[in-house]
Amino acid sequence: MSEKMKFEVEIISRETIKPSSPTPNHLRHYQLSFLDQISPPVHMPIILFFHSNVAAPSLHHSTHLKLSLSHILTRFYPLAGRLSGNASIVCTDEGVSFVEATTKSPLSEVAENPVPGEYNKLLPHELDDGGETLMSVQVTYFSCGGMAVATCFSHKVADALSMVLFLTNWAAASRGETDLVQPQFDSAKLFPAKDLSGFLPNIGMTKEKMVAKRFVFSNSAVAALRDKYTDGSTRPTRVEALSIFIWNRFLQSTAPESGHDRRFHVVIHAVNLRTRMDPPLPEHSFGNLYRIAVTIPSKEAREQGRGLLREMRESIKSIDSDFVSKLQKGNEHLRFIAEQAQRFMKGKLVPYNFTSLCRMPLYEADFGWGRPVRVGSTRLPFKNLVTFMETGSGDGIEAWINMVEKEMARFEADKEFLAFILPPRSP
Repeated sequence: MSEKMKFEVEIISRETIKPSSPTPNHLRHYQLSFLDQISPPVHMPIILFFHSNVAAPSLHHSTHLKLSLSHILTRFYPLAGRLSGNASIVCTDEGVSFVEATTKSPLSEVAENPVPGEYNKLLPHELDDGGETLMSVQVTYFSCGGMAVATCFSHKVADALSMVLFLTNWAAASRGETDLVQPQFDSAKLFPAKDLSGFLPNIGMTKEKMVAKRFVFSNSAVAALRDKYTDGSTRPTRVEALSIFIWNRFLQSTAPESGHDRRFHVVIHAVNLRTRMDPPLPEHSFGNLYRIAVTIPSKEAREQGRGLLREMRESIKSIDSDFVSKLQKGNEHLRFIAEQAQRFMKGKLVPYNFTSLCRMPLYEADFGWGRPVRVGSTRLPFKNLVTFMETGSGDGIEAWINMVEKEMARFEADKEFLAFILPPRSP
């Protein structure tokens, strides 16, 4: 599948948006949690695309966004601070970078058939080059009057749920709502920081030439895959069925031609810890409150695809209150990460990472001029990473997949994979 959409972006302004009121002195030192410390030093992108609104021109949108961003930063004050090593954030209200740009391309041309690698042009900086900043924004205006609002959040302070929490509250503030969430910043109390001298949090990141593509599974295709992988009386969820299918096609399409592969191919799912703690944490708990469930598929699962559902569920189920209690001590989990890192560095471990943004209210992020017409991501500096998102119309699930270029070429040519995805829309 060839990439067709290309466009250029011109930066027209850069400024810094600070919180509308100063952060109190007693909050000016934000301690990172153990889970923040072991998160990769990378920024996570989300891009929201909006149609033009003749009644409210771009200049009005820009002013509106800056004012509401300044207002909401008072509640999410760490995002306006600066990272201090791998231990804390200095919250002296240095602010958030706000970049404005234009493109001669129309919104329809860019949003219709997303090319994730091109979407990187809509970001205010490279994802692995955010420095000490915790958040940044780029607003890009299209020739038709539409716009894209791209946000980058440092993974050192926020997970996907925290990112969505901020976006939906920023949008609510922009609409003039006053009943906004007060985020809970308790992660460092729950998971105290550790001395991580010598630990490299960038495990999993790669400098290899990566390519990212978006594939769409219709609701009927997802239902067919759920039927395909039903194990006895156990029916997989949508994300489980897609994970099994994509992992299986990864494995089949990228297998060495010799047929001998002694590497460990593991399935990794990001798991929200908020609901697995005792007592559970509220949804508005902010920070890196997730962990990964690692499944090492059996020989039967690798060769026939059978049993993987049960094996995945067992690994995800193991992330329970007992797991969290051990995690709060930190040492055992740190040893586990170090062991996996060694295997990864030696090429013995091939991870397939799955994370889901399904059921998250990204398409509800209305800043006052309507819902987004597209929510998108970009090419990421991670190998074999799959992010699931629901389509804006709710008629399917999108898989945004990052792979090494040569492996992606084989993967996207796989006939069984192609049988289940929707073809790109005609321009």
